[in-house]
Amino acid sequence: MAEKQQQIRNSLIYIVPSVVSGLLPIVTLPIFTRLLTKEDYGALALSSAYAVFVAGIANFGLTMGYERNFFESKDPRSSSGLLYSSLLFVASGSLLCCALTFIFKTRIAGMITGLRDYSDLLFWSLCAYCVINLKSYYLVYFKNSENARAFTVYSVDEIFLGVAASLLLVAGFHMGVRGLVFGQLFASTTILIVLFLRFVKVLPVCVNGRLLKDALRISVPLTPRFFLSVVGNQFDKYLLGLLSTLGGVGIYSLGQKIGAMVFTFMTAIQNVFSPQVFRRMFEAREDAAVSIGRYLTPFAYVSVIVGLVVALFAEEVVILLMPRMYHDAIEVISVMAMYYGFMFFGKINGTQLIFMKKTKITSALTIVSLALNVVFVLFFVKRSGVIGAAWGMFLASLVSGAVSFVIAQRYYRIQWEYRKIGFMFLSFVAFSVAAIVLRMLGVDYLVRLAFKVSFLSVFLYFGIRINVISKANMDLVLAAFRFKAV
Repeated sequence: MAEKQQQIRNSLIYIVPSVVSGLLPIVTLPIFTRLLTKEDYGALALSSAYAVFVAGIANFGLTMGYERNFFESKDPRSSSGLLYSSLLFVASGSLLCCALTFIFKTRIAGMITGLRDYSDLLFWSLCAYCVINLKSYYLVYFKNSENARAFTVYSVDEIFLGVAASLLLVAGFHMGVRGLVFGQLFASTTILIVLFLRFVKVLPVCVNGRLLKDALRISVPLTPRFFLSVVGNQFDKYLLGLLSTLGGVGIYSLGQKIGAMVFTFMTAIQNVFSPQVFRRMFEAREDAAVSIGRYLTPFAYVSVIVGLVVALFAEEVVILLMPRMYHDAIEVISVMAMYYGFMFFGKINGTQLIFMKKTKITSALTIVSLALNVVFVLFFVKRSGVIGAAWGMFLASLVSGAVSFVIAQRYYRIQWEYRKIGFMFLSFVAFSVAAIVLRMLGVDYLVRLAFKVSFLSVFLYFGIRINVISKANMDLVLAAFRFKAV
């Protein structure tokens, strides 16, 4: 019982940054969408796509290698050597990428956004993402050490600091879309410095080439996967920029950003279950496959219900908070909520293959995913524009996700509770699509609202039937709140 209370407590703490990072952008939307244009958001989306891509190359997929080998570094000296060696390696690669981007930023901006005026936006976006990459290693340390409180404090501090700085720069100093990037860069750099000063007191700087090499053996095969994954995930925006307008990219990116609340929440949930899944795998118990499957069912339910809420009530959020010129984002949000909801399996599949050291297979799977994204997105964008890009991404992810699931199960079999999982995801898609169709048919709003509330009620009832929502769990949640913070 005490262990379950601790796990629920950690779950609640890890969710806090996701709730904050999800709600703050929504709260500030009425401000930013009245100060920035659709074209600004489009340029920001394309610049961020470039930044994620290049910063990922500089990272060499080392985050996954570091996370896996963290559990093999038992003593403080090994932990220190693995951490600082990884940071030094990634920092060196990031500086090189930033230097090259600065030299060629005008030309690159013209190729990516179509306008050279956004060259500074592109360069500073890369700087911000490189700093975020470095900071993530400290957060992985907290996560794997199950120090949920520290993880949450630094994550939430960064979010509030970034939003406050962005508001000041955009609304106060009228810096335009660059203010969003400078605000994030300021917040991430500040938190990175604070974390370094904290860690250096308890983990003196130590570089260990052998530990870095071992981590790179895991991570380097993941670099092509990341390379192709980013291309696949960002290809939709670039294609929209070519076939549509920069404003269309802006609408799509806003819808994707709100839909990504599901993914952000799911990542917080992963911070809880990932260390537990790895531990059960390393223990190599005979009942591990069954144990892991049962353990993950409640996490799947919680992830899906968040996606369902976002998909069903996207209309209310957009109409209440954003000017009319942004209302085309409603359908995009609903579809992207489904897209991110199904990524729950992607997170588990990756864990299975990484544990079995089959990282080369993940790169092959990413190639398949990229090819499917290109084909589906190109097909649907030509026919339906912005909303077509969202449907293309979702349908491509269903096919590639099914392939990844089968292969991951082949190498490390998890005994899923298939009936419960199947109902969750089938009803998720059915209810979300029904809400979209009702709006497209012009059904009276009150009738649509009644349907959406009914859909959510059915899903909640299912949660009660499978004992995810129960008095016992609610008591454990309340007890978790009474625990003294660690």
